[in-house]
Amino acid sequence: MIHAFTEFTTNALLKIGNETLLQPFKTAKPLEVYAFICTDEVEANVEVDSIPITLAPHSILALTNVQYFKFVNGENLRVYFFNREFYCIKDHDKEVGCAGILFFGNEPNPIITLNEKEQTKFNILHDIFLDELETKDNIQAEMLRMLMARFIIKTTRLLKDKKDIDTNKQDTKTELLRAFNVLVETHFREQHSVQFYADALFKSAKTLSNSFSKFNKSPLKIIHERIILEAKRLLMYTNKTAKEIAFELGFEDASHLSRLFKKYTNVSPSDFKKQLETTS
Repeated sequence: MIHAFTEFTTNALLKIGNETLLQPFKTAKPLEVYAFICTDEVEANVEVDSIPITLAPHSILALTNVQYFKFVNGENLRVYFFNREFYCIKDHDKEVGCAGILFFGNEPNPIITLNEKEQTKFNILHDIFLDELETKDNIQAEMLRMLMARFIIKTTRLLKDKKDIDTNKQDTKTELLRAFNVLVETHFREQHSVQFYADALFKSAKTLSNSFSKFNKSPLKIIHERIILEAKRLLMYTNKTAKEIAFELGFEDASHLSRLFKKYTNVSPSDFKKQLETTS
């Protein structure tokens, strides 16, 4: 059964259901909503940006609206869909602190595994969600957004624990990485230099490099990996040429993207496209 909330004045949308919500994604296509997919006693299999993912029992997968998603199999799932109008991740970042970690972080498909205690907590939260969806009054929207904030905060905390990030104090380097990831997600199509992001964060490029060394990442690699991910998406799921994709990703000369793409994948964009055609 699918439970839905819509708000006509804002076009806000929240849907909560089981694997039925995922049936339209039996072939890969953009999600266009934020999503949480939660397994119960059995595993589930999905593909995100053509990458096969097996979700172990009692796990939560967080997905963003820009990812290409395919549902392979799974049962007794809990699925949460919501759009930006219902809950804007970036506008509420001070409230939930998830941008750049749970969404738009260095781990493109974060998975949170729940222990028995956490399973109980999320089961209770789910029941409250369903109860609130059946309560039609003038504060329903506010209540549902508060519940989603709680869901996001809890999953973000668990992911931070997994990454050994201290949630009891403000980790300056982690916060800087979060802010950098959000900026890259916003500007990677036009801005490819570390200096642009350093200036936006009022830091030097050297400070960014030193700070990110803790995470075994460099600022430039984060930018490049995001560009390559988008190039792959466009090559896999559109009919755009390598030249058109290069222009869309901010390269005046297609050869510059080709060299960068080959550096990270060992093949050129054109050869990558040919490989897809031969295996399809």
